[in-house]
Amino acid sequence: MAKRSILHMFDPMPNNSPFDINMALDAGFDVLMPYSNVKLENIHNLTQDVIFSRSPGGIKKTAIFIGGRDMGMAIDMLQACKPAMVPPFQVSVFADPSGAYTTAAALVACVEKALKDKHGKELKDCKALVFGGTGPVGIATGVIASLQGADTVLIDHLSVDSANDAVKQYNRRFNSRMTGGVARNDDEKAALIAEADIVFCTAKAGIRVLNAAVLAQAKQLKVAGDVNAVPPSGIEGVKVNDFAEPLVQASQSAGAVGVGALAVGNVKYQLQHELLKSMLETETPLFIDFREAFGMARKLV
Repeated sequence: MAKRSILHMFDPMPNNSPFDINMALDAGFDVLMPYSNVKLENIHNLTQDVIFSRSPGGIKKTAIFIGGRDMGMAIDMLQACKPAMVPPFQVSVFADPSGAYTTAAALVACVEKALKDKHGKELKDCKALVFGGTGPVGIATGVIASLQGADTVLIDHLSVDSANDAVKQYNRRFNSRMTGGVARNDDEKAALIAEADIVFCTAKAGIRVLNAAVLAQAKQLKVAGDVNAVPPSGIEGVKVNDFAEPLVQASQSAGAVGVGALAVGNVKYQLQHELLKSMLETETPLFIDFREAFGMARKLV
């Protein structure tokens, strides 16, 4: 009897994401097994239960997906899977907490392409601000941009201490070089954006982060990317389907363009689909986090 493909979905939160379940089924997995309230110390035993219950042939049709909302915890869980495996009993593992890794990878890849196409610049040539920078998508976006050489600032809307805490933790973990900042009002946003080349908006859905008055203070802005698809947009003037469309609100900054949430979301959807599918097609185990996601996102855009 042919073995069915199984995806075991480990999640430290009370509920697994319906989005991830839909995506995994559409990628071709036959059976999904969600596990909620999973703790880091559970990962070793759960992984061994996954691998030792199937033959080497069945192992090739078995994989693990790690969800949740904490970027660091997801990496810790992925790493904890590895020593629990004994060749040839090894399976692929894909970490994507709250879709943060694939969303951030898609966002940075789309902005990077717009930057090259419209301005002939690389990320390493630019100063980037990440608004909503202390959330999971913001942190992942900041780390990716920083690792590509951008001078990256994580912006919190309430406390510079929160931003600096996140920067310290993730710089140490991933060898990035982010700095922290705070923007509690339009004046502080305007002061920050005046010297920015790139703006990533990763704040909560339905919140207008940058209005026209703030954008008018941007003197060297080249690309603004927004992941908020719920009206109002996070960045005024950036429409959800925009991909490198002129951002007229940044009137002082010649040639500024916007990348909208659905343009990013289309790449994110393709990216997560391809990464899930890759675990079914590989002959050797894959261990996928935001770094592998960004590499594939670049190919998709």
